[in-house]
Amino acid sequence: MSHHTYKHIELTGSSEKSMEDAVQNAIGKAAESVKHMRWFEMVDTRGHIEDGRVAHWQVTVKVGFTLE
Repeated sequence: MSHHTYKHIELTGSSEKSMEDAVQNAIGKAAESVKHMRWFEMVDTRGHIEDGRVAHWQVTVKVGFTLE
């Protein structure tokens, strides 16, 4: 059985479309420079309201990745 050591980072992604899209945007951007990401946990969700409608989502996620 292999053992892993993880490091955590916190990211905030945004989207005009959905919470899921905001998470995908955060993880997709981080993937450009962070290797071996393994899991995420949503820790905060916020939104911006315009004219009585949700106009923008912000989602903060903790992301764990294995160290080399």
